[in-house]
Amino acid sequence: MNSESRPLVSVIIPTYNHAKFLGKALDSVIHQTYSNWEAIVVDNQSSDETNQVIDKFKDSRIQYFKISNYGIIAKSRNLGINVAKGEWIAFLDSDDWWLKDKLEICLKNIDEKVDFIYHDLEIKYDKSKNFLNRKKIIGRKLNKPILNDLLIGEIEKGNAIGNSSVIVRKDMLNKIGGISEDKNLVASEDFNTWLRIAEITNQFKYIKRKLGFYLVHENSSQKRDLSIPHRHAVTEFIQLLDNKQKLDLEVKLRYMSGSFNALNNNYSKARKDFIFVLKHGGINLKIRSILKTIIIIFKKNEKTK
Repeated sequence: MNSESRPLVSVIIPTYNHAKFLGKALDSVIHQTYSNWEAIVVDNQSSDETNQVIDKFKDSRIQYFKISNYGIIAKSRNLGINVAKGEWIAFLDSDDWWLKDKLEICLKNIDEKVDFIYHDLEIKYDKSKNFLNRKKIIGRKLNKPILNDLLIGEIEKGNAIGNSSVIVRKDMLNKIGGISEDKNLVASEDFNTWLRIAEITNQFKYIKRKLGFYLVHENSSQKRDLSIPHRHAVTEFIQLLDNKQKLDLEVKLRYMSGSFNALNNNYSKARKDFIFVLKHGGINLKIRSILKTIIIIFKKNEKTK
């Protein structure tokens, strides 16, 4: 790749009290085989050893900013986007990390017909919970129109886009006015961003290859009922759907809610959600809902013994 085809990539890394993870994320950027990058770490006034972690890295390509984002991570990401000098923006959460050739492979797949590129992320657990040792992957190819697939395809087909896999033209982010800082979107602001980008371009490219890792730990967003911010994330797009698609979307949201409530022993709420899915969902979700309902019944019986 010659110098003219080596655009600057700005890597945005928001962080908050993730000192024990941040070093690994930055190491994965430092050791990229593609060297024309800048890393912008935006720290939400961490009270741990984040400062010391940053001080260990003596690379002039790393910039460090502090902000008070009041729990709205979009504020941190938008600060990074605003100061970024690169034509392309790459997102990396401070508890995730990349393979060393992530940027090189992505940049080789970029041309004038690509506005947004993403790839597979392997899910890792801070404390082992994957008893079957089966690899779990975030990522799948989106069918056009991209917006429709994003809206109704996530549950039946699997999550399409992991935040730490994305490289997007800065121009696209500018056109949509950056990432929404609406507090109701917290934990789904990235999904809302992909939807708004998909409104203006279908030029998404998927690399069917694992190029990074998504870490699940005790403070991960997966511990929250994501159906609530997810519902806010899609509100402005519902009018684009027909009645069948609206029902499919509601099924998706109810399955998300039911899964969260089942995990947190809110059995009556979970049961109502899964009954709705059984009435209106596709075969895959029906099977998964039946299995989770059986688990709920088993757990309730265990409690009454």
